[in-house]
Amino acid sequence: MASPSLMESLFQRSLEDLIKSVRLTPPSILPDFISKSIDEIRREIKSTDPLTKSTALQKLTYLHSVHGVDMSWAAFHSIELSSSPAHPHKRIAYLSAALSFDPFTTDVILLLTHQLRKDLTSSNVHDLGIALSTLSSIANTDLARDLTPELFNLLGSGKFFVRKKATACVLRVFEHYPDAVRVCFKRVVENLDCSDVGVLSATVGLVCELTVKEPRSYLPLAPEFYKVLVECRNNWVLIKILKIFSLLTPLEPRLGRRVVEPICEHLERSGAKSLVFECVWTIVTSLSEHESAVKLAVGKIREFLLDDDSNLKYLGLRALTIVAQNHLWAVMENKEVIVKALSDIDVNIKLEALRLVMSIVSEDNVAEICSILISHALKSDPEFCNEILGMMLLTCSRNFYEIIFDFEWYVSFLGEMARIPHCQKGKEIEDQIVDIGMRVKDARSELVHVARDLVIDPALLANRLIHKVLSAAAWVSGQYVVLSRNPFELVEALLQRQTSLLPPSVRAVYIQSTFKVLAFCMHSYLSLDREGASPSIESTDYQVSSDAVASGSLLNTKMDGEIVVIAPELTSVASSMAHHLTRKSMMDLVQLVESNLGPLAFSDEVEVQERANNVLGLVKLMKSNLHGSLDQLEGDKMNGEVEALEMIMLTVDAFSEELGPVSVNAQDRVPVPGGLQLKENLSDLEAILSDIKLPISTSFSLVKPCSMEKDGHSNSDCQNKDETELSTESTSLLAEHRKRHGLYYLGSNDKEMITNDYPPANEPKLNATDKTEGLLKLAEQSLVTKKEMNPSKPRPVVVKFDDGEGKNDTSKRPAFKSGFISGAVQEVLLGNEAAPSSSRSKSSEKSSKRRENNEFVVGIQGSRNMTMNIDVNEPVFAGSRRRKDHHINSEDRKDKSSMKEKEHDQQSEKKKGCRRDKHKSRQRPDVALNTGAKSPVIPDFLL
Repeated sequence: MASPSLMESLFQRSLEDLIKSVRLTPPSILPDFISKSIDEIRREIKSTDPLTKSTALQKLTYLHSVHGVDMSWAAFHSIELSSSPAHPHKRIAYLSAALSFDPFTTDVILLLTHQLRKDLTSSNVHDLGIALSTLSSIANTDLARDLTPELFNLLGSGKFFVRKKATACVLRVFEHYPDAVRVCFKRVVENLDCSDVGVLSATVGLVCELTVKEPRSYLPLAPEFYKVLVECRNNWVLIKILKIFSLLTPLEPRLGRRVVEPICEHLERSGAKSLVFECVWTIVTSLSEHESAVKLAVGKIREFLLDDDSNLKYLGLRALTIVAQNHLWAVMENKEVIVKALSDIDVNIKLEALRLVMSIVSEDNVAEICSILISHALKSDPEFCNEILGMMLLTCSRNFYEIIFDFEWYVSFLGEMARIPHCQKGKEIEDQIVDIGMRVKDARSELVHVARDLVIDPALLANRLIHKVLSAAAWVSGQYVVLSRNPFELVEALLQRQTSLLPPSVRAVYIQSTFKVLAFCMHSYLSLDREGASPSIESTDYQVSSDAVASGSLLNTKMDGEIVVIAPELTSVASSMAHHLTRKSMMDLVQLVESNLGPLAFSDEVEVQERANNVLGLVKLMKSNLHGSLDQLEGDKMNGEVEALEMIMLTVDAFSEELGPVSVNAQDRVPVPGGLQLKENLSDLEAILSDIKLPISTSFSLVKPCSMEKDGHSNSDCQNKDETELSTESTSLLAEHRKRHGLYYLGSNDKEMITNDYPPANEPKLNATDKTEGLLKLAEQSLVTKKEMNPSKPRPVVVKFDDGEGKNDTSKRPAFKSGFISGAVQEVLLGNEAAPSSSRSKSSEKSSKRRENNEFVVGIQGSRNMTMNIDVNEPVFAGSRRRKDHHINSEDRKDKSSMKEKEHDQQSEKKKGCRRDKHKSRQRPDVALNTGAKSPVIPDFLL
């Protein structure tokens, strides 16, 4: 494509013309217009005229920023224009580079190194500023390494504007080239004493970002931070300093006693809401053991809560949530404001208020608080209503329902919760209903009653949001049918016509529960109808005495020579069962099941079809005993009924097995077989299996189609023959493959490795009923009036495991490893400052060798008289080519001689002992510490 002509350059459209044209172009043809504009820019950008090139690059940058046009192809043109001496052209070039260059994919980015170095040493502060801004955006490892010497010089510049921009750029350089920390970090620390607020703000912001990653490395700088906290009056700087102290205080307990007083002074004196909140946040998160400071912070939090500004109210609730973890009295003092916040317009405020209310729930007030919240949920919008329901379910089930003592109330509460309109917590309610049924035996009677109310209500079947709850209710009704007062009513509820609205998975549970209830009823009927025997219906596993059932007295029933104490609630259950178990009622029950489940035997859903056929098989067995012929012999009839009873007994025994919870850690307890190589690269399996030829068929069937032969062989005979051949062929192929590639097969004796030490599911933990420490103390402070616990009714046993079920395993979390930046910072701050003369001579010899290899040395002046006494060695920069001989000149020799004279003077002053005590109080402790010490100490500052 040719370069633009002179006429095209004269009549080139400006950026303003392009913006006006884009705005006037209809959206339908805008892509075409942008494509034409890109073609026009491609011609203009090749011009040798800097003005034409800069205008084209400016338009391309606009299209890239607003319309997402790719401009990676113009990277070289940006570098070419950056060498222009005109500042407007240089600014456009650097802007396009900062917006379009990728530090890792732009190939020509290293061509910009020389121009950046030239601009970083320019006397024009504007060129220097845009160069620093560009470097902070596109820095990579190579740029950071090559330009570190220039940044080091700029950090000590006499112009505050330059020093501030350089400090802001250093963070990106540290991230890509951590060795720059050893060179530049002491200059950064020196800037903490700068009188210019801009430089101080940039320095504190830089250290704050570094402290977030690894706070422990910056503990030696606590004196400097404390000085800024006391003397500075800039709110932005103070906020950053408070953030730093909130990270350092947990690492050094003595530091909190030192900084709590100035923080409280800022909290009382400042009128800036941002600074006040930061002081409050620092106190509640890191200084919560100081009661006076916490009380002052809670007073400020109340001011936030009473403010009309929604942002301040949210921040107050957020801070109060943190305070509530250790100081519950703060929530009690503001409970009226918190309850009022539940009706706020802002959703975030309502959620924070809800968290605060749930934070004070205990075993004494859980029922009252839940009743208040459930009434509030009925009046709320669907989204917040489900937030309330989810928060209540989470709080009540925490740590195996540790705050629930009355499980009958809680089970009824779950049923009430499921009936709330717009309830979308069906899965959570289902899990808890099933979990309570397996863990808490004493709650099963009420659980069956609640499940019966849910299953029998036809209006709930059309609500798809609670189909999961209905599935759990049906499962409970079938699993614990022995506790049901009227099993016939349950069968009618499980087979009602509206169950066709349920999804197949839920309907399969309904049919399976029907199977369990029907088996229980038939077993009970046959046990009562047997002549001259002592049939039994289990009290726990479906057996109670038939005489007791008939008489209604089930207490202290004798069975097999032993006295079995039956629960009082089972007495009424057995009495009602005796009245319903008649021949006519059983025939009607069988007819009902057969008529409703007969069509489902041919259902398209496999799960529904299979379970329906299972029930129909039981019905067929029952009908053969209920419809006995009159001419049948009495002995044959009795023998048939005994056989039927035995078969039904097997079915009932299968369902009556106690089901307990399964630990979440059960899978981890199964050892991995020794021959199983899970971490091996199995990419070679494709080559291994390539030599095995399997029969290719277009149909889903594994056997070949076979037609009827003339000699009388049927299709079934031919199919059996093909199946035998295919089985033999597969077995031989498998044996051959195992012989050739035994590496990927398990050994025959690996099953012996699996141990059988898994604890029983229904074995309760010995200290399951023990209360945690401090629970009574928290119970004394509740949102509503508390009720006295009934000492005669202890808390039911909740089955749990001893292997840490439900607890977060924090032991496997990897410890934080200090990065390269933190290691370099520790080396700078805690390195040997008072090095002997021999080591200095060795370092000078090493530096002279480096100078011979085209490397240069930048001398660093000694640090100023700061709170921290730092001795700076000479940093060495590798890989630079632009300075060779003029660094080793007379000026360097003069600097070295002057530094030696200063050292001689300092040594003479120390020998005389002048003002020794004063210097000791002002200097930092000797940083030549033991390398094995993990946490830096600051004894002089903290005493």
